[in-house]
Amino acid sequence: MARFDLTDAEWALIEPHMPVAATGPLPRRVREQFNGILWRFRTGSGWRDVPERYGPWSTVYSRFNTWAKTGVFQTLMEALIAEAASRGQVDLELVSVDSTIVRAHHESAGLAVTGETLDALEQALTGEKGAPLPVQRSVLRVVRRGPRRTRPTRAHLPVGTVPPVGAVGRRGLRRPGSAGPGAG
Repeated sequence: MARFDLTDAEWALIEPHMPVAATGPLPRRVREQFNGILWRFRTGSGWRDVPERYGPWSTVYSRFNTWAKTGVFQTLMEALIAEAASRGQVDLELVSVDSTIVRAHHESAGLAVTGETLDALEQALTGEKGAPLPVQRSVLRVVRRGPRRTRPTRAHLPVGTVPPVGAVGRRGLRRPGSAGPGAG
């Protein structure tokens, strides 16, 4: 048993809530795979780095994926909290939430504009009778990528704003005086 693996007492609390089918893995393997899942999240390592003592990494990942999708972990947490509450060991006044802040890459802030996106935006900006809704025209900011491009590849919208009707075409911004949607 490795340093942070579950003790026999801890496994005795968890085991009744673990799904084991008649044709499934042996109970010993389920415990090893569960320990492998705990190891992976405790260390923050990738699935391929799970030690071999827990079984093949692909099996440990597959077991985690199946259990996550079928709600095994949710059921397990609810059962363990109920068990602790029945013993009077739950103090809900002390709750801690762990978080991590990760800066987004500078290119992740833009909206990739495709024909489908533009059609959806234009459709969303028309009223019940098909007339354009009044929108401020100076909200769209264009970011050109690379030198000497004739058309922008991405249009960036400030938060909480929508593009003016007819300002964005299928391939970027329209030139002033060009025909609007449906012309041509």
